[in-house]
Amino acid sequence: MAVSGLIMLAYLVVHMLGNLKIFFGSDEFNEYAHALRTLGEPFLHYEWALWIIRVVLVAAVVGHAVSAYQLSRRDIKARPTKYVHKKPRASYATRTMRWGGIILGLFIVWHILDLTTGTVHSGGFEAGHPCQNVIDTFSTWYGNVVYIVAVLALGLHIRHGFWSAAQTLGVGSRTRDRAFKTIANVLALVLTVGFVSVPVGVMTGVVS
Repeated sequence: MAVSGLIMLAYLVVHMLGNLKIFFGSDEFNEYAHALRTLGEPFLHYEWALWIIRVVLVAAVVGHAVSAYQLSRRDIKARPTKYVHKKPRASYATRTMRWGGIILGLFIVWHILDLTTGTVHSGGFEAGHPCQNVIDTFSTWYGNVVYIVAVLALGLHIRHGFWSAAQTLGVGSRTRDRAFKTIANVLALVLTVGFVSVPVGVMTGVVS
């Protein structure tokens, strides 16, 4: 679960940086989207690198979800009855990990159908015009609501998940605990602000 989570986190950092190119104009954003399809050429064929990335991400998402289910079942089996004395109150991010994961899973499906296949896209999906497609999505109230709610869930998920992964992989310790929690908070904040800035940019007219 920790390894698959870190793979997805690395992708999210790169994805966020790519998204921010929309603030430099439609031409640069469209060129970036096209460059993803020609990545690795001429060694790799057109879109091969993109499909490799997609396969790795799908494997990571499935592995993460399966691990979450297995760990949850193991936890219930190990302690079928509740504690008589309640444990110290966990943080909000910790307590919402499961629901946050479900929200993100549903969002991934919607996001693909909206901006990759265009199945649920509003305003008429245009292949090869990703900037206009993004603007179309965030020109609707529901597009903004779905995206922002998912990004907020993502921020909470990363806030707890990064620190938890460090403990799982054995790199965490009592002396490093504060540092890893700080890194987790910074990552969660930067990714949340970075992703949310795009719909906000469209809503405010900064991106048009």
